[in-house]
Amino acid sequence: MSEDTLEDIHPDDMPEEQVLPLDAWHRAMGGRMVDFAGYKMPIQYAGEHLKHGGGIVAEHSWTREYAGLFDVSHMGQLLISGAGAEAALEALLPIDLSTLEVGMQRYSLLLNEDGGVLDDLMVSRWPDAFYLVVNGATKWDDIAHLREHLPYDVTLNHLEDRALLALQGPEAFAALDRHVEGEYPLSALVFMKFGHFTIGGVGMSISRSGYTGEDGFEISLPAADAEKIATLLCAEPEVEPIGLGARDSLRLEAGLPLYGHDLDPATDPVSARLLFGLAKSRRETGGWMGHATCAKMLAEGSPTKRVGLKVEGKMPAREGAIVFAGDTEIGRVTSGGFSPTLGYPIAMAYVLSDYAQKGTELEIEVRKKRLEAAVTPMPFVPTNYYRGE
Repeated sequence: MSEDTLEDIHPDDMPEEQVLPLDAWHRAMGGRMVDFAGYKMPIQYAGEHLKHGGGIVAEHSWTREYAGLFDVSHMGQLLISGAGAEAALEALLPIDLSTLEVGMQRYSLLLNEDGGVLDDLMVSRWPDAFYLVVNGATKWDDIAHLREHLPYDVTLNHLEDRALLALQGPEAFAALDRHVEGEYPLSALVFMKFGHFTIGGVGMSISRSGYTGEDGFEISLPAADAEKIATLLCAEPEVEPIGLGARDSLRLEAGLPLYGHDLDPATDPVSARLLFGLAKSRRETGGWMGHATCAKMLAEGSPTKRVGLKVEGKMPAREGAIVFAGDTEIGRVTSGGFSPTLGYPIAMAYVLSDYAQKGTELEIEVRKKRLEAAVTPMPFVPTNYYRGE
């Protein structure tokens, strides 16, 4: 999810060239490939074969109305196992794994000693291991960090032979349900649940989750079968391939942070308003890396806060734009763009906490002009996660 360069990678871990399992498939589908997280990835698609006509706005709107297939195989898939795995992970993550049952997953954060965010990730409990999905551009640093701090009796396996697909949108269930077989129906999955299924004889893990704010699924499967499954799903009338451009605008509308932009080692979970990533039961008891800094901010308040901004006019405010209250500089935009769903620009920014209240009127400097903006709640567009009937 980040465009940052990979650093501090052990030469034995980092491959000389990173190629997505679906690289050739993307090109055949009309994908315009760009450098992203150490890979060539499609930013958008073009071609007469596309049902949505092609382009970022069309892909964005298609996902909101039907279902989009995203290739997120650049992300790291890790399996942590061993008798001491639970305790070892709880020493690194501010999560209560005792309440995470088999078949459940949860959002969490990998922090440094000072409470800075090294990565945000998803954790699932499998019957005999913990499955982690980490960001693509940070995965090698994450692996190095975990290997440094996990005890020797805990095993870390990097599942490099796996691909990861995300099927997102209100019609995602209908399209996927036609093909899935398992010990229980796909409808048994609600938001943040997962199970093991098969499609066309291919075994896979499917979670009901995603990064768009829509209902949807993330599918971990053998890389060798990725093209077969992607082609099968995109043959459904509701499904189209979607690139990074629409993925970014969708997650921005959902108010979801992007690592390397809205999160980095200089930010902390309290300022980022990611308290749901800090288990309530462990905020006071501690025992996890970065606890002291986070506990102090929880008690005293953080100097800055991540906020949503509604921007007046049509000109978007991009990352790095300075936010003002009168003549006083009070923050910077970390993500911004034009919202296809809302029809006006939106942004996320870190501002001084005194200016983080809903409705606070601010200004953003863009191309030496001041754009009027107001603090607004996130998500900007209501989420449609499926939590059951």
